[in-house]
Amino acid sequence: MAGFARHFCIHMRLVLYQPDIPQNTGAMIRLAACFGVPLDIIEPCGFLLDDRKLARAALDYGVHADIVRHSSWSQYRPVQAGRLVLMTTKAATRLHDFRFHPGDCLMLGRESAGVPDDVHQAADARVAIPMQPGCRSLNVAQSAAIALFEALRQTGLLPS
Repeated sequence: MAGFARHFCIHMRLVLYQPDIPQNTGAMIRLAACFGVPLDIIEPCGFLLDDRKLARAALDYGVHADIVRHSSWSQYRPVQAGRLVLMTTKAATRLHDFRFHPGDCLMLGRESAGVPDDVHQAADARVAIPMQPGCRSLNVAQSAAIALFEALRQTGLLPS
């Protein structure tokens, strides 16, 4: 059945791998709610998911978000549907050159460390947001917004 789900997935998803900072996770909950995209959170997180800062950042958008919590990478992997597209600074493919599919799962890593090598290797695609030379990375919530907007725009899935 997992193969069937992977092949016929129709919803783009935002995936957070072990997020460290509640404010960023709250911002991505709000992002997912506003764009109508399910959000997968792969634990453990660097904070409690009922953290006051998380609630403040998500405002009242948490009730509008479709959030699925996974206790670990090994629990997430069998239920993942669609291609796993890792947003990473360690990618040769630039965001504007990548062709998204409607069922893609856009993964963002931990603010402090990205994703481990095994998760990096498991990704079906690795995509980078172009930046000026000498800049290491964007904030993870900003990266999520840029990548998700481009993916939804390309696939015609932006809300009307």
